[in-house]
Amino acid sequence: MSRSLILVGLAVVGVPGVASAAEAAGGGGGWIGPFAVIAAGLGMALAAGLCGLGQGRAVASAVDAMARQPGAAARIQTAMIIGLALIESLAIYVLVVAMILLFVQPIK
Repeated sequence: MSRSLILVGLAVVGVPGVASAAEAAGGGGGWIGPFAVIAAGLGMALAAGLCGLGQGRAVASAVDAMARQPGAAARIQTAMIIGLALIESLAIYVLVVAMILLFVQPIK
């Protein structure tokens, strides 16, 4: 299993370089576009999933803290909302990078 994963990783990393060299030499091909779409999709999926897990853990911890100290609930809730906004900003940054990968033309 790990051997096949390493081979797939090497293929993903190695093939775009060969495609860039072929385009520079005048050949067609166009491998950069499909790999940019794959990279954008995988990056956004990974970021959205991990940000969702992080937000879930943050909310669970905040609710647990509010249950233990009801008097500090307002301060805990404020800190939780700021933390959730920072976690969500990471997913937005990945979305911006994914949009750049999808819509910016590669160097010709």
